[in-house]
Amino acid sequence: MTPPPGWYRDPHAPHLERWWDGTAWSEHRRTPAVGPAPASGAGGFGAPSAPHTPGAPHTPGAPGTPGPYGAAGGFGPPAAPGGGGSGGSGGAKAVALTAAGAVLVAAVVAGALLLTGDKDDPRAGTVPTSTVPAPETEPTSPTPSPSASEPGPEDEGVVEDELNGVTFPLLDGWVRPQHVVEKDAVMTTDGTHDCPGEGSLCLGGLVLSRTVTATDESSPRALAEADISDAAEAAFDEDTLGNRPYGGMKSHQVLETGPVAVAGRAGYLVRWRVTTGKGPGGYVQSLVFPSSVGTESPVLVRFVFEAGPDGPPLADMDRITKGIRSVADQASGGGVGSSIGPED
Repeated sequence: MTPPPGWYRDPHAPHLERWWDGTAWSEHRRTPAVGPAPASGAGGFGAPSAPHTPGAPHTPGAPGTPGPYGAAGGFGPPAAPGGGGSGGSGGAKAVALTAAGAVLVAAVVAGALLLTGDKDDPRAGTVPTSTVPAPETEPTSPTPSPSASEPGPEDEGVVEDELNGVTFPLLDGWVRPQHVVEKDAVMTTDGTHDCPGEGSLCLGGLVLSRTVTATDESSPRALAEADISDAAEAAFDEDTLGNRPYGGMKSHQVLETGPVAVAGRAGYLVRWRVTTGKGPGGYVQSLVFPSSVGTESPVLVRFVFEAGPDGPPLADMDRITKGIRSVADQASGGGVGSSIGPED
């Protein structure tokens, strides 16, 4: 599969020819012959002739021996057998054989180069290589990186409100905020359901935590009593799009009011039972207590629970309230006063 010994174009100096001994390149180079190709196979682009080595006889290439670019004597047809003239059927056959030989030799050289790729092969650098594009593969989904908001192993089951310096217990059936646009949401129940009135989807439960800054009032009782009606209307009357997911709020009943200790600080809560135009209604609670960080501005926590099978147990309202803790003072006991108990 390798070319026979002979003069070939030097792959490192294309303007010269270099002697290939059939196995490797030699150091012999020459300038290609200029002028009409000889009739015999010696020199030019015809049959190779070995370079003269001092002390060794010079042996020209055998006439009629195929060279790397076709038959002996360059690109023209070979002389007719027996030294006769050219033309006739013999000349046509010679031309056909010459062309076939050139194609065969070129194919052999190209195939050998692709197989070996040796930089010292006379074919190196003379056959272009093609870059095969990498096969298309199915795109792989990137591995999600841990989010800064995702809980670590140490805070599983706890949601932290960094602004107000408190944490909330994440009870069974509750998850970190989902399906809500309120930026101060702390947690929601898992999943949604069809609203009984105008609206697409409703949540069974929602807890919000925010800092009270729009008033000079600092009394937890006054703030809780002022907020409860707003909480009930926002949750069960008309939403921000003008829809009435529960058919509007019809009436309310006060279930609980009174002081409560939250994260070791004196707070106050107000809880209502709300009757709605459609559906079973629900519960709201406004809880206010001083923050344990910064200027100790009041913290307002709103609870919104649907009644009926789609809402969480009302006892969760007390459990969450009792489980609120101060980030700055985890050793402090907090919780609901003894006068607050689970509702049946």
